[in-house]
Amino acid sequence: MTPLEARQFLEDHHIKFILAQFVDIHGTAKTKAVPASHYEDILSPGAGFAGFALWGFNMLPNSPDFMAVGDPSTLSLVPWMPGFARMVCIGHVQGKPYPYDARYVLMQQIDRLRERGWTLNTGIEPEFALLCKDAQGRIAPADATDTLEKPCYDYKGLSRSRLFIETLVNCLQMVGFDVYQIDHEDANGQFEINYTYSDCLTSADRYIFFKMAASEIAKELGLIATFMPKPFADRTGTGMHLHLSIWDETHNLFADDSDQRQLGLSTLGYHFLGGLLTHAPALAAICAPTINSYKRLVVGRSLSGATWAPAYISYGDNNRSSMVRAPGGRLELRLADGSCNPYLATAAVIAAGLDGIEKALDPGEPSNFNLYDLSSTELAEKGIRTLPQSLKDAIDALVADEVIRTALGPLADEFIKLKQMEWVEYMRHVSEWEVQRYLEFF
Repeated sequence: MTPLEARQFLEDHHIKFILAQFVDIHGTAKTKAVPASHYEDILSPGAGFAGFALWGFNMLPNSPDFMAVGDPSTLSLVPWMPGFARMVCIGHVQGKPYPYDARYVLMQQIDRLRERGWTLNTGIEPEFALLCKDAQGRIAPADATDTLEKPCYDYKGLSRSRLFIETLVNCLQMVGFDVYQIDHEDANGQFEINYTYSDCLTSADRYIFFKMAASEIAKELGLIATFMPKPFADRTGTGMHLHLSIWDETHNLFADDSDQRQLGLSTLGYHFLGGLLTHAPALAAICAPTINSYKRLVVGRSLSGATWAPAYISYGDNNRSSMVRAPGGRLELRLADGSCNPYLATAAVIAAGLDGIEKALDPGEPSNFNLYDLSSTELAEKGIRTLPQSLKDAIDALVADEVIRTALGPLADEFIKLKQMEWVEYMRHVSEWEVQRYLEFF
């Protein structure tokens, strides 16, 4: 969008303020409201921030300003905030892109693809739970009648949350999201809204916008839209499945109808898949980056009686018990959840996939069976590894994975440091479960 086109856009839509928006290391949206009359200032020198006040920017009180420099192609309305627009920014410090900015980290990995004439297209499936709090502050599904043991695809569950859904979808459509289906998911109060895939940078930008919209529209209705991976111990967790395909200017390079394994995947696709499986433990740290994430990635029977989350490092055709599903001409990585930073997760996925391509890593034969039915001995006999079962295990794997750490640059060390602190804080916390179990036990 040229400055002249932007000026016309702002005038046509009566925009008073532009949100100069970026994310911190956790993928949380950060903004400053800039009067529309100062649109050019967002492009140069950018909106200024004290980086020391933000998570993961490796700054001190005496550090230079973190300047959020706008990407004019991302200028869009913020439909639930009349008079506001949003522009996604890239972090700069002293006039140069800042290596601790997650969007810039992803852009560097995209450049590696671009050198080969490739584009990574991604389709993100945003799952979330629509909740409320009672008088005691306890969370529950926003619809008190949403109590079925198997509520997935339930008409009543969808219908009774239609005000929120209609408002959210309308806002998404106003800014160009091609929403094509909405459903009630497997847990009470859980929903998924699907929209058409795009290049991976646009997908990450859109996912942040989606979370901004869902959380604020829910708040206006007195509700909570949460992307927490596992808000209820006895119900299915919330994921962020990531569909992947590499394209040249006209063709999907992952698609091959002559695939002897009958998954519709090309040799390139299999090698990319081999990289995902090889680096899966480190990818877990980036794609499932919270303590709570590992209440979702469970080995064995889930307390809800079912789980759609992977526990094993494997792939299969339409196999939703695998970490990667190959539904034909693309890969679906089922590892990630809504607590991840989509820029970092996508950057790590590219690094893992390119490592697989460069080393021609063979993923082995597909696991076209229910992995949850196999014993640990049977899994070991088939060479199927288990995903990390705690944040500590995942972070340890990331520390040991030079490929992923190198791809993320200095931000990897910052991420590791913060997550190691998070683990220590968690281990020192005395939970209600411990009090109930041990207070008069001995």
